[in-house]
Amino acid sequence: MIREMATENAPLLRPPRWWEGAALYQVYVRSFQDSDDDGYGDLQGLSSRLGYLADLGVDGVWLSPTMPSPDTDWGYDVSDYYGVHPELGTMQDLDQLIKGAKAAGMEVLLDLVPNHTSSRHPWFVEAIGDPASPRREYYVFCDPGPDGGPPNNWLDSTGECAWALDEASGQYYLHNFLDTQPDLNWWNPAVHAEFERVLRFWFDRGVAGFRIDVAHGLYKDAELRNNPDAEIDSAQARFGREPVYSANRPETHEVFRAWRKLADTYDPGRLLLGETWVWDPERLASYTGDDDELQLAFNFRFALAPFSAPHLAAVVESSIATLGEACPVWTASNHDIGRFASHWGEGDVRRARLGLMLLCSLPGTVVLYYGDELAMTDVAVPLERQRDPMTKGNRGGKEERDRGRTPMPWSSAPNGDFTAPGVEPWLPLGPLPAGSVAEQAADPTSPLCLTRALLALRRQHLAPGIAAYQTLSVDEEHLVYRVGDLVVALNWVDRPGVLKVPSGRVLMSTTLERAGDDVEGSIHLAPYEGVIIGR
Repeated sequence: MIREMATENAPLLRPPRWWEGAALYQVYVRSFQDSDDDGYGDLQGLSSRLGYLADLGVDGVWLSPTMPSPDTDWGYDVSDYYGVHPELGTMQDLDQLIKGAKAAGMEVLLDLVPNHTSSRHPWFVEAIGDPASPRREYYVFCDPGPDGGPPNNWLDSTGECAWALDEASGQYYLHNFLDTQPDLNWWNPAVHAEFERVLRFWFDRGVAGFRIDVAHGLYKDAELRNNPDAEIDSAQARFGREPVYSANRPETHEVFRAWRKLADTYDPGRLLLGETWVWDPERLASYTGDDDELQLAFNFRFALAPFSAPHLAAVVESSIATLGEACPVWTASNHDIGRFASHWGEGDVRRARLGLMLLCSLPGTVVLYYGDELAMTDVAVPLERQRDPMTKGNRGGKEERDRGRTPMPWSSAPNGDFTAPGVEPWLPLGPLPAGSVAEQAADPTSPLCLTRALLALRRQHLAPGIAAYQTLSVDEEHLVYRVGDLVVALNWVDRPGVLKVPSGRVLMSTTLERAGDDVEGSIHLAPYEGVIIGR
């Protein structure tokens, strides 16, 4: 695969794209800001906080699902691809958000769910109601297996059988997630045509691109063969099955090549960012193709790696070796995996600061999840307050996802100014190791102020464009790397360290206290401290 890289001797041969080196920010809309005091965040609430995001320094905002949905999977069960969920607002609210974001120098990405629909989508309602309808071919229906049971051994995301019986016809339909989320049949050209219309509709309204849900899973094996047993359970292979035939089929790449051609007809081009749950770097790179498929693909091997210098340095190096410096996406939190300040930081704000410096100083694109900039941690949501049917009560052995979806704490006031005092927020707020937005904004050494400084430095030195990366040294306790014209030195342990680094001047430290210090070949770092050095 051809990868374009920029070095001092070989500059990039084309203008940089806006997302190269950019910082994106994922907003879980229901938890960001409530404007109408019903306990749920909404689009008007998000619009009211655009100034905060502009001050933070992000280049684009990715919204969790905004399309109409019965919410059995909180928007990832879409019932209308051309609308706005009434609990979140109106189409006018979304248009105003896009307009306001652009005026503030930010783009807006929507979440697109092409792997499945809601069982209440008109396509499926027609398909289930009339087996002779052309809509039946929009979904994966199949006769029972030889034993009269499900057609094969595929399991859904909760570990249960991935097939639901349509008793009226005697056939089964496929659902790789909940049975309220029937999988679409991408072998049907009509499905391709439907989604190309969806893309055009939103691109024409000014949407800058899409985060594509389950991007690796569109096509399924035409013969519906059994998945093989897995040697061990992992983030990819769970419940004793390797998803060889239920995901990562080669035909999926044709979809993204077609979508990329469509996206590139717009000026500027529209961004396709894939949720790609694949572990092998070469397979991850295949989703960007020869710069003719997705422009960006999430790198979950990085997000779920142990928080150690050798592990993360190895993931960074292998990712860049296969993707180049333009394509990697670095994130450590989201609505599914929870918050990095918990699984990397273990609640220690110093470790969270180190993670923020790593995230914000790598080439490619960084995606922060709302609250990352506050070192916000997972919240232990009591069972009676959990709202996610997919994981409530640790269903299927999964850690419940509500822990990372709790409301944004704007202040120390009741309900954190997320919603009005006396209104019960849809999920409870939790403790804040480093304080609310207002408290951190008043503290010049806070994680929020660190993130603002990191993103400002990133915009000055790494974006827009492609920066070369080189690991200078790594061991169990330290990592030093060069990115563009910067050197980053990270002390990964809870004791002081001395690191060999190129001479220069400290531009920033994770404590925000050492800017301007001269460096002559080595630097002393405090426990869990990191610095960025310039020439």
